[in-house]
Amino acid sequence: GNLVFISRSTASSSASLSITSGISSTYKEYIFFFNNIHPQTDEKNFVFNLSIDGGSNYNVTKTTTFFRAQHLENGTSQVFEYVTGDDLAQSTSDARISNLCGNDSDQCISGYLHLFDPSNTTFVKHFISNVNSCFTNSEASVNLYMAGYGNTTSAVDAITFKFDSGNIDSGTIDMYGVN
Repeated sequence: GNLVFISRSTASSSASLSITSGISSTYKEYIFFFNNIHPQTDEKNFVFNLSIDGGSNYNVTKTTTFFRAQHLENGTSQVFEYVTGDDLAQSTSDARISNLCGNDSDQCISGYLHLFDPSNTTFVKHFISNVNSCFTNSEASVNLYMAGYGNTTSAVDAITFKFDSGNIDSGTIDMYGVN
């Protein structure tokens, strides 16, 4: 379908980027594009959570799966693995989009998260994410995949993105609806 730009959220030493308007029944799919999301603190996980009350609470129960492909800068190691420790099983905790992102000047996260039919009140809310990140501890390029669902039939109307510790130093998140 066609992408319709809705909003841009810009981080500047921000604790989180929360989108509390624009998610409605207008579109059955929303895409959030992460552009050079840079953590203030080294080796932190980029996470998200959903809200059904306009952003008063971000605590939707989620089940997720997480895997990655990784290649070290020095070429000594390549990995493709399922990361069980980053999964959620019927948890209200924040869901990981990226793990252990470095905060060197050349390290950031870029990618997207799709949220499907968030206003539907019959079915659970499915989502998928794909990002590229840089691990600081191993100087690696990492392609990360996460998928899952918010186990609610209530309408999801807000979403928050943050690092599990420290601020989002810089970057933008663009929200699009899909016609």
